Amino acid sequence: MSSEDNVPEHRALLVLPHIRVQNANAISSPMTWGFPAITAFTGLMTALERRLGRDAGIALYGIGVVCHRFDAQVTTSGYTRTFHLTRNPVLVDGSSAAIVEEGRAHLDVTLVFDVQLAGAYRGDAERLALAERVADELAGMRLAGGSVMPTLVGPTHWSTRPVLELVPDDDSQLEERRKQFRGLMRRWLPGFALVSRDDLLQTRLAELRADDPKASALDAWLDLSRWNARAVERPAKQDSDQMPTVEWVTDPRPGWIVPIPVGFAALSDLHPPGTIRGARDASTPFRFVETVWSMGQWISPHRIKCLEDLVWVTDHDPEHPSEHTLYRCRNAYRPPAPVPTDLTHDIQH
Repeated sequence: MSSEDNVPEHRALLVLPHIRVQNANAISSPMTWGFPAITAFTGLMTALERRLGRDAGIALYGIGVVCHRFDAQVTTSGYTRTFHLTRNPVLVDGSSAAIVEEGRAHLDVTLVFDVQLAGAYRGDAERLALAERVADELAGMRLAGGSVMPTLVGPTHWSTRPVLELVPDDDSQLEERRKQFRGLMRRWLPGFALVSRDDLLQTRLAELRADDPKASALDAWLDLSRWNARAVERPAKQDSDQMPTVEWVTDPRPGWIVPIPVGFAALSDLHPPGTIRGARDASTPFRFVETVWSMGQWISPHRIKCLEDLVWVTDHDPEHPSEHTLYRCRNAYRPPAPVPTDLTHDIQH
């Protein structure tokens, strides 16, 4: 959206429901696989805004993801899973070409954008036309390396129509804003939304350092990324000759917790455009980076109270020294406060 226009802007919520993606990249980072990285969706948001152009009257600031279906293209044998790989043509001498492992998955996702609209889009008809234009543009793009599939032929159902609604900006309309979000949220069921749980990583690191002061953030991340089982001794019954028994118990987990990549950390200074051989874009400054990981959680959309808890935004602080520069995605979700012990006792009894 052009900043030179003196047209008032309005906050809005854009929903593109049930986007079907075929053969999306299922290898989200060097250490994780499964659902595509959230950086793939923020990258899609940037590419979509550029494709629409500055004269479209819409600016995209954040994106939320609700997954309705995830089909990893794998073969399962016991505890081992193997990706379905393509067979490359043989070489000139007849030998087999090297196989580069690629993981693929089919997706059915709903994309929710936090946007700013020009004042010309206050009418329902104008917003509907713009939402359909954005959906048409998205249909010709790629998401996480996968192909966005066209809408299935047949009558258009209300659950698959794009939605673009104005969001009340006044703080006095907070309850109205929540009511609007709850109404839209029902359309995203059944499904699971991906939110950030950086707090779990910080809490687990503090717990590990209580026992081992040398514990690192990597130890906490690995501990949260796996199922941990430990042996618990069960005492024998009174007046019994039986020996105490040992039972393996899996540590409880606070929901559907997953390790996720959330961005990149700088490894070098910013190099001038065209100075790095093999760079994809010779007109943009270049910097070597490595992946940054954190923890995420899949939760049902009905547990999300507002738009800010759903959307992911990109964050970059150019004031930091080069060796500390982070390019990462952030999400404002905060888990609900735990129920007090005394209240839990009253509920149970």
